[in-house]
Amino acid sequence: MKTSRGVCLRGAACTAWLAFWLGLSLATGCNSASDSKPAGVRLALVDHAGLMVEVAKQRGRVVVLDCWSTSCPPCVREFPKLIAMQKKLGNAVCCLSLSFDYEGIGTPEQAMPRVQRFLEQVNAHQIVNLLSQEEADTMYRQLDLASIPAVYVWQADGSLAQRFDGDDATQRLGRPFTYDDVEAVVRRLLLK
Repeated sequence: MKTSRGVCLRGAACTAWLAFWLGLSLATGCNSASDSKPAGVRLALVDHAGLMVEVAKQRGRVVVLDCWSTSCPPCVREFPKLIAMQKKLGNAVCCLSLSFDYEGIGTPEQAMPRVQRFLEQVNAHQIVNLLSQEEADTMYRQLDLASIPAVYVWQADGSLAQRFDGDDATQRLGRPFTYDDVEAVVRRLLLK
């Protein structure tokens, strides 16, 4: 598959290029100790492999991945709490956001301005912001996810500690999950 810029997005060479590119362009998201506001929120396109590269790159820290979309009211409502958690807990935690706004109509690049506007509005400068370049249904299948909002929390050793989604919340909590639930798990992991 080629983007409108003609860059190949398939195969081992692409995965290596993506890992290299992610390492250069996204490293400042979670590693920044500064509260100063950069010129703009960074947003990168990733496929499932690129997402897993970014998660693995954060080994040694607790990683929180928020799966969301601008068309999901609960996602939009809770999203600022992800940003607040990153600010509150600092460099021991890396918060990532993965937008599912590309639904297979047009190109992923066409979804970027809408996502970028939202991220700018909520001042998402201190987190790593990603947009799925695979259509939403494909990413849902690869993450074994029925719907968003969903949050994944990985331990510092890279193992998945908890997944929050609608099914999990209904069974485990008897209600929708909130960032209070997510932060409680993160704080518990930080004490380990």
